[in-house]
Amino acid sequence: MDLFTCGGNPLIPVLPSIRNLFGVPRTPEEGEDEGDIPNPTLLWSHKLRGFRDGFAPGYDRYRNPLDTDLGQFVLGKLDFDLKEEILSTKTAFQNVDVYDVLNPGAKSMDSYHKSLLNDGSYESTHPEQFGPDRILFLDGVIQSTLYGDAPYHESIVHPAMITHPNPRRVAIIGGGEGATLREVLKHNTVEKAVMIEIDEGVVDLSKEHLPQWQDCSNIAHHEKCDEWCFDDARVDARFEDAMAYFIDNFSDDVDHEEAAYDIIIMDALDPNDDIEFAVELYTSDTYIRSLYNALTSDGILVVQVGEVPFSSSPADETGRFANRSVMQKELERAGFQSLHVYEEGHSGFMGPWSTLVAFRDIQTRENWYRSGAEIELQLQKRILQTNSGDSSLRYFDGATMSSYQLPPSAFEVIHCRQNGMPRDCDNSVW
Repeated sequence: MDLFTCGGNPLIPVLPSIRNLFGVPRTPEEGEDEGDIPNPTLLWSHKLRGFRDGFAPGYDRYRNPLDTDLGQFVLGKLDFDLKEEILSTKTAFQNVDVYDVLNPGAKSMDSYHKSLLNDGSYESTHPEQFGPDRILFLDGVIQSTLYGDAPYHESIVHPAMITHPNPRRVAIIGGGEGATLREVLKHNTVEKAVMIEIDEGVVDLSKEHLPQWQDCSNIAHHEKCDEWCFDDARVDARFEDAMAYFIDNFSDDVDHEEAAYDIIIMDALDPNDDIEFAVELYTSDTYIRSLYNALTSDGILVVQVGEVPFSSSPADETGRFANRSVMQKELERAGFQSLHVYEEGHSGFMGPWSTLVAFRDIQTRENWYRSGAEIELQLQKRILQTNSGDSSLRYFDGATMSSYQLPPSAFEVIHCRQNGMPRDCDNSVW
């Protein structure tokens, strides 16, 4: 079936009606039990037709969720054996979409069906290994995935947290689905975790549709902890503009009445998002200076800085990631003593993702290069255990930390492609 509309109303809401009208099971053959006949599988894709970007006056594809990640990598594909809309709504600030997808390249539909049975099979006793992935989109851009949850959120939190000798006060910028907060709360040194998220609606919707992201039940038996991460006594959730919060409280020309933070984690918009607020987050010298001021003398700033470049990519300053290049320069001007970037390839995005850590103090950076065994020992002492006595970490360990200690080679390559080649680059190589 090819369903086409010339109007502005979305077509996806009619999918349940199409399933009911056309998803009719076949007639049983002689001697066949009707209950044994599986329901038909609905395979569908949604594509935008016509010319928009560059043709329709005032059209901005970044303002149309169906023309970004959601449309390109989920709705527009026929590859998935299962593709189901869980949520599509708007908060006061943005569009929120949640989809379940089963990619045949990673999961088997037959195994998924077996996992739903109570027949004692391996699949039915381990259903979490065979179910569909759940993906969160904000304004059409992938933010988090069920199977990439632990790799992404543990990788953005624990490397800096375990590098700092005693992180007691932690600030989180963004992270509305709650998983970054969940990981911070696993450290027994944390006394206060301040999460500054402008969109309370994302937190509420995530609690209902992404409960695992905000689930702290495995550490709830510890003092001050709670099953829902936001009810942890150490949490101070503030639903306000994070940029305004830091500038108002920590810029050069104000009295710093708020206590400084040992760790600040910026889990917000991507540096290549072509919207005004994202540009400001990565390029405002006043804001970046306020982040520096908001840290203790041995504090660490953590920023997710988007997709890892290819070795064939142009320098950040001339490509889609110009904001990332500006931020690095502003961090240096602000006074950070050392910058380091690392990558994680299992976050569930379309490619490996990069994180930048900025150290106020060069001595703190030395802890970054401890051996895997030293990191493991520190994790044993630091990370709150589950009820069964196991580590509450699902992905991060000493070996993983070792893989983050050297930056991706592609970043070195594009660094040396800057205008006015840096002195640390060998001209004969690039």
